[in-house]
Amino acid sequence: MPRVRVNWQIKALLPVVCVLLAGLVLFTIATLTLRDPDRDALLLLAGAGSVIVCGVTIAVLAYLIQRPMVELQEKMALVSRGNLDTTVSFCRSNDEIGDLGRNFNYMVQQLKESRQEIETMHRTQMSRAEHLATLGELATGLAHEIRNPLAGIAGVIDIIGRDLPSTSPARAMVKDVRLEIDQINRILTDLLQTARPHPSRMMKSNLNTTIEHAVMLARQQVLSKPIRIDVITAPGLDEVEHDSDQIHQVVLNLLLNAVQAIDGKGSVIVTLGSNDDRAAIRVTDTGRGMTPQQIAQIFRPFYTTKPTGTGLGLSLVNRIVDEHNGLITVTSEPGKGSTFEVLLPFVQSSTEIDNLPIATAVG
Repeated sequence: MPRVRVNWQIKALLPVVCVLLAGLVLFTIATLTLRDPDRDALLLLAGAGSVIVCGVTIAVLAYLIQRPMVELQEKMALVSRGNLDTTVSFCRSNDEIGDLGRNFNYMVQQLKESRQEIETMHRTQMSRAEHLATLGELATGLAHEIRNPLAGIAGVIDIIGRDLPSTSPARAMVKDVRLEIDQINRILTDLLQTARPHPSRMMKSNLNTTIEHAVMLARQQVLSKPIRIDVITAPGLDEVEHDSDQIHQVVLNLLLNAVQAIDGKGSVIVTLGSNDDRAAIRVTDTGRGMTPQQIAQIFRPFYTTKPTGTGLGLSLVNRIVDEHNGLITVTSEPGKGSTFEVLLPFVQSSTEIDNLPIATAVG
């Protein structure tokens, strides 16, 4: 049988009303039937009854309201000291006070689950950070060891290329080898910058110039491919406080990724503008696109969907955008291309540095 819900106000006032009604009935009867001496006695009894009514009222209010409130204060003090295994006993009441108790118990349970989840994530992140730190040390040493002989190989290849006759078919092979050496050197550069990042040098400058320079270099990479790279600048855009070398690297990485995502003929459009009082850089391609599962992973170090990729480019992009107190978002669908948008504040303030936004990816 379901319990009847009664408001706590009714519970508190019901005994008082009953006593008052009984006293009123007795007083009326005495006034109409009793003589003066008896009437005086009854009035004295009525006064005593009033005192009893006040006492009953105080007792009922103390039981129904004060006791739960005192218990709630004690439990909240325990929660503030970190004890999340506590509950209140008055949650069984079928009234507003019971609702308060049930909400409190639910809130504490949610806090407990959230703390457990945060602790698990913290342990995972710490383990991952230690792993990446170790890999970073190993990668830095390995990159330096590779770069030195690689520079010597590049020098020898240049000498061989100059000594070959202009009609020699080996010239094309020498050119291909030189391109592969440049690719290895670029990978090592990304690896070193990921493992040992340089501090940003923020200066107010024209973001259009930074973007155009990156687009110019990217176009050199697609001279032999049926891929078009267009740029839409914003001449009236205010100057943006940024490290031009790092933002140049961000845009170049996004452009090269866009080019690699296109099979055959396609196009990449770089658009510069503003969005929500921030400078906006948008890189849109007509490539393969990505699934939501891939989007969720692309900013992780060493994650790549390309057979020859290192998985460091977008990780480096994400770190640089974070250092600029910016935001990077991704929208993509398989077969419909991808759009990367980078938002940068026009001015780097101390408030923004203390509240770094988190890069997000949406499908």
